[in-house]
Formats: sequence, structure tokens, C-alpha cells
Amino acid sequence: MPFVQETPDTYDVCIVGSGAGGSMAAKVLAEAGANVVVLEAGPEWSVEEDGAMFDWNYSSPRRGASTTARPFGEMDACLGGWDIEGEPYTTAEDTNWNWFRARMLGGRTHHWGRISLRFGPDDFNGRSVDGHGQNWPIDYQDLKPYYDRVDRLIGLFGSEEGFYNSPDGIFMEPPEPRCYEKFIKSGAEDVGVPVIPSRLSILTEQHNGRAPCHYCAQCNRGCTTHSNFSAPPVLLDPALQTGNVTLITHAMAREVTTDQEGQATGVSYVDTQSRREQKVKADVVVLAASACESARLLLNSTSRQHPNGLANSSGAVGRYLMDSTGSTIMGVAPQLMDQPAHNCDGVGGMHSYIPWWAHDQDLDFPRGYHFELWGGRGMPGYGFGSGIQNLNAMFPGDEETKKKGGGGYGQQLKNDYRRFYGATVGMSGRGESIARRDNYCEIDPDARDEYGIPVLRFHHSWGEEEYLQVKHMQEKGREILRSAGAEPLGSVPSKEDGYGITMPGEIIHEAGVTRMGADPDTSVLNAQCQAHDVDNLFVADAGPFTSMPHKNPTWTILALSMRTSEYIIDQRNKGNI
Repeated sequence: MPFVQETPDTYDVCIVGSGAGGSMAAKVLAEAGANVVVLEAGPEWSVEEDGAMFDWNYSSPRRGASTTARPFGEMDACLGGWDIEGEPYTTAEDTNWNWFRARMLGGRTHHWGRISLRFGPDDFNGRSVDGHGQNWPIDYQDLKPYYDRVDRLIGLFGSEEGFYNSPDGIFMEPPEPRCYEKFIKSGAEDVGVPVIPSRLSILTEQHNGRAPCHYCAQCNRGCTTHSNFSAPPVLLDPALQTGNVTLITHAMAREVTTDQEGQATGVSYVDTQSRREQKVKADVVVLAASACESARLLLNSTSRQHPNGLANSSGAVGRYLMDSTGSTIMGVAPQLMDQPAHNCDGVGGMHSYIPWWAHDQDLDFPRGYHFELWGGRGMPGYGFGSGIQNLNAMFPGDEETKKKGGGGYGQQLKNDYRRFYGATVGMSGRGESIARRDNYCEIDPDARDEYGIPVLRFHHSWGEEEYLQVKHMQEKGREILRSAGAEPLGSVPSKEDGYGITMPGEIIHEAGVTRMGADPDTSVLNAQCQAHDVDNLFVADAGPFTSMPHKNPTWTILALSMRTSEYIIDQRNKGNI
């Protein structure tokens, strides 16, 4: 048996993961005086030392193009991706699933879109609204005080709209819409679709010692002024400053250890540099490794008391796997051709978006979606501008420059680029899928990662509800673009092509595999994100979600983690855990 090193002391709390949920838990618990250890599978990462915020694309031999290690561009601030060397996952024969994983301090919070939307009242009670899925064991009013506190702590911009099921928050002033966003808005409002300011956790004024955004539009590369939200500077650094947090990086969690009564005693992990197994002891364990990683940990934590995995007497660990649906519509706006060179960067994300507006319409699918708007003249990158060289076939110039098939070369091609650069606009839909028990992840009986830890195998398929939803996205998006005066590119994808729906997992909003619920026979956690079977075990990522609304999950992860952490403090003070 290999030597296993165990910490001599017992921590109050062991947290697995340093992303949104883990860092929020560390801050709340440490500031309450708890002795906390945080395990992070990746290395430390500092935007000041490791980021590429102000690097020019042409400083890279690939002009910033993606790599296997950096699928969102080689200057992206996230270490990890869908394919990580030595860390495979598998899929069932009839499944396509993309699983994005971050391996760095702060996790995915370094490169996400900062879209910071609250779930609304209907989002917690979907079954009561349309008969699909299950209701959450909590409602909006239970979480609203925590949303408010997250708003005040982190900061976000937006506008008070009083919009149904898209609750307002505590907002800073939003930035002015860009030209292309005003263009799309003109078409949307003509067909009765609202366009409102985005709600992004990017500062437009000084807040809690952090400077306002200076509009470099490079949020995905990391922000040296900490004007956007990422977990380390906003949550984890204050936690470390209490002196109550021990941070262990390069710690790949293998299992949650238990005692003879089946209660959690700590976490076993592999030091990814020495390849030796280590153990930390703790009175309470909080899993915040990301939804599927936390489920993997539970399923790998088998014992006499928990033969099917820890906290899995219901058989629901790994079940009800969800991701947001997605589909994109792109068009060319003649009104935006021949623009003079100008800077339209703004924040690193959209200034305007389209919330779900059709809750009271008679539709052939349940739940809803929103549109994220994009376009403009960003800093030129790699390649040929998403096929911009072919647009001259759609909008030919005078007879001397007219082409029938697109393309070109030399001075003419350069002129075409100047003509069309900034004239392409787009709308990306993000929708809610239905939670289904037969969408799940499980332990692959044969495959292990390079650390000897069994890996996940995924089973997932979209249902008819999701296909009809993205069909509506495609049709409505084209209607909006045409109303604005743009020419949509391509036709609506066919039913055989799934109407252009994204591959499951591609939107990186996986959730639900450790779902909360009132019934221990059908759920993993109670309303406090506490395991029904193990009262000193909690989950603080998107795994507890009973549904995955079309809103991005991060703001709800943060609010739930804050709520769960304060519950842990209360129960510890009462001597219950």
C-alpha cells in the first residue's frame, strides 16, 4: 500500500474547489472564525503575473487563436478546457457531451461572460407553471436576501425594468449601447421584443476598493484592475487575509473519507506534482468542485455504509444532468457597412440583451430563453473574420468589383474587408432544458485518469421541448434581424440538424447532478444544500439546482453558497454538526 500522508490537525471545514461557490464559502466561513482548508486541483494563477490583458493579438504566432489547452483563445485566462491531457471522460454510445473543466485557482470565474442574472419566481416553481420537472424546495423570496448581498458585495451594472420573472437587482449605471446593439434593438422593438441593458458583474463605478472598468474589452483575459468579477481577488483574497484559510493547490480530490457511522471525516486527494496521496481531516466537508466533479467525488466515495457512493441512497447522484440550450443567428447589416475605423470595445461583453418576453404566449414548448447580442469592430484576430471574405457575393459593389462567388485577393480583398468589417451582427440564444432522470453521469467501470481516479461517463440527449425551443430562437432571431434591415446568413437549420442546437455541455452551464429536494428518496440534498444521508456534507456549486433556468448560473451559485455557509455556521454554533 502506498504511503498516505495525513494532516495532523482537523480543520473545521474542508472546501473542494476555489471557483465561485468554493471561494464564497471560504470567505463567509473564514470571516466567521472557522478554520478552513481549500483544495484546488490546479495551480495558483495571478492576473498581474500570468494574464495577457494588454497583449496585442499580433504578438502571438497564432494571432490569439485557440489551442487544445486554451479553447477560447491562447490569451484566455482559463487553464483547462474540454480536453485535458491525462484527464479523460467518456460518453455512452448515443451521447455527445462536452465537459469543460478549469484547472486553476478561481476556476472558471476568470474567463466567464459575467452575465449575472437572478433566477425568477417561476424558475423555482417550474412544475407548478407547466407540469415539467420538479419545483425547488426553496423559492425566490428565500434567496432574494442573498442575491441582494451578492449584488452589494461584488457589484454589477443593469437597469430596473420590473420585468416579469427577471428580477431587478442593486445595479450600477449600465454603459451606453453600442451601435450594433442599437441597430438590433430597432428591429426587436418593431416586432414587440424588448431589449434592455445587460446585467454584468463589471464595475462602472468604484466599488469596495476596486476600480471601474476602463473598457478594454478583454475580460476573458483577466482584469488587472479587478473591475470585473473573478473569485480570487473579490472573495478568496479577503478570506486568506483572515488568517483562517489554508490553501492547497495541485490537489486533485479523489474521495470524501468517512467514519464507521458514514459521516464525512475529510478528503483524500492526489498531489498532482508528487503523485502521492494526501488526506486532510475536517469536521465539515463542502464540495464546490463544479457540478459534475462534485458528483464524481461522491460516486467514487464508496464504503460499507455508502455502497453506491456517498449521499446516494436515493440513486440521484449524477442524475438530472442539465445544460443550457443554445443556438446562434448571424446576419449582415448594409447600414453598418463602410464604417470608419473607430473603437467600439466597451466592456468585455454585451451592453444590451433580450430577456425572455413570451411567458404569456401560447407556445409549443415550455420554459424560455434569452438572446445575447454581439457584433462590432473588435481587435482583429486570427483567420478571415468568420467568413467575411464571402460577403461580397451577397452584397456586390460596382461592376468593376462585383464577384459572383465571394473571395478575392490583393487590394480588392482588402477593400472588401474594410467595407464589411463591423457589419456582421448576431444573436445567441440561451434556453432552459428540462431536468430528466435519464440524463446522467456515472463512473466508467474501465477508465481512469492519470492519477488513477475513475472517470465519468455521460448519458444525455435533448428532448422535443429543447428542439422546438431552439427552432423558435432561429425563427424569432431572423425576424428581428430582418426587421432591423439586416440579411440573415443561411437558412433555419433543418429538423434533422436539430434546428442548430448546440452540443450538450457546450454552453458550460452543467447543473443538477446533486439536486436538492424535500424528499430524500428522490434528491441528494435538502433545502440548505446539506446531504440527506450525511449531515456534515454540503454542496456549493450548481449541482444542487433542481432546474437550470435560461439565466446564467453563477449569481445563483454565489447566493446559494452564501446561504449554505451561514447555515453551516449556525449549525456548528448549535452543536448539530
